[in-house]
Amino acid sequence: MDYRPLLPLLVAAALSRLSVRMFALAIVLLALDRFQSPALAGWLGFAALAPGLAASPFAGVLLDRIGASRAIALDMAASAATVAMMALIGQGTPSVLLMLTGLYSLTSPLSAAGIRTLLPRLVPPQVWDRANALDTAIHALTEVVGPAVAGTLFAVAGSGPTLLVIALLAILAALSLQLAKPEPTLGPRRPIMRGAIAGVTIVLRHPTLRGLVASYALYQASWGILLVAVPVLVGQSIQSGADSATGLIWALSGLAGGAGALLAGYWRARGREKRLITAGALLTALAIYPLAAVAGLYGLTAGVAVVGLLSGPIDVGVLTLRQRRTAPAELGRVLAVSMSLNMAGLPLGSALGGLLLICSGHGALLVAAVAAAMSALACQWLIPDQ
Repeated sequence: MDYRPLLPLLVAAALSRLSVRMFALAIVLLALDRFQSPALAGWLGFAALAPGLAASPFAGVLLDRIGASRAIALDMAASAATVAMMALIGQGTPSVLLMLTGLYSLTSPLSAAGIRTLLPRLVPPQVWDRANALDTAIHALTEVVGPAVAGTLFAVAGSGPTLLVIALLAILAALSLQLAKPEPTLGPRRPIMRGAIAGVTIVLRHPTLRGLVASYALYQASWGILLVAVPVLVGQSIQSGADSATGLIWALSGLAGGAGALLAGYWRARGREKRLITAGALLTALAIYPLAAVAGLYGLTAGVAVVGLLSGPIDVGVLTLRQRRTAPAELGRVLAVSMSLNMAGLPLGSALGGLLLICSGHGALLVAAVAAAMSALACQWLIPDQ
């Protein structure tokens, strides 16, 4: 497989995802450090995702109009401006933080869907699973580097410099796309509202895409809870160096996720996606509870690492199944809606996790495990075999 046509896109994807992953941890650490509020951390996680999910149908229309490369660059420029503003004004009050985080989220579907729209257009269908495995492994690499860098920067330099580094990475991602070849054709210039409604309708009427929405949203809800629970539980276990330890735990999870994705590509996920998703979600539930819940900091670290390992095959399965069962002409518009609906559980999980942690850390992990188990059941029952 010749990876050279993918190189500019993969570099931009790596930089943009690194920026996004660092931001996700930085705002949680900021809420805990400045306001000592797990609930605010949960709501910031919600604000970093929910507005983008709501805007995703319109993002799909914009992808059709201006092309995926331009859409990714637009998102990165807007994200850099918002994060830089957050750093320069000194982060502000909780309401200001929530507002700026929501603005950051609005354009995020342009990159998330744009990357996954370009990828299958650059390689033949018979190697989509391997291209997806490579893309997922690079994503997992950002899961290794992002939390480690964000946690270390935050501990050493504070929130302001950390946010400025995140903004710089977004700018570099936008610039790297200038090396990519221009897209030869763009989609039809359909009215924005009509195109947005059409994208949602296609996803909700498609049996496989509809099943993936339910299954993957539940799976992401478990991740949303973990994003808030892990920093809180680490802080309760150790007094010194909790920020760096949190970053290292997520880095280990990301490294395991990259290995899992490459294994899924080596084993060829194509045609076996449903089994990969179902088994991976069930094992994820067990990794969260009891493994991550009952053995202190060591159990939490091992559980999160196993969750990361299983995320690789799950993500490769979801990506390949969605691509195989979507008409090529509808891919960009459908991906913007489908991916955002798939991710709907993440902000809800973050908000719920912040509330649950006020009462019980073990209770939060138990709810995350139940969500993962329900994801496996939804995959088995709702997604057609063919």
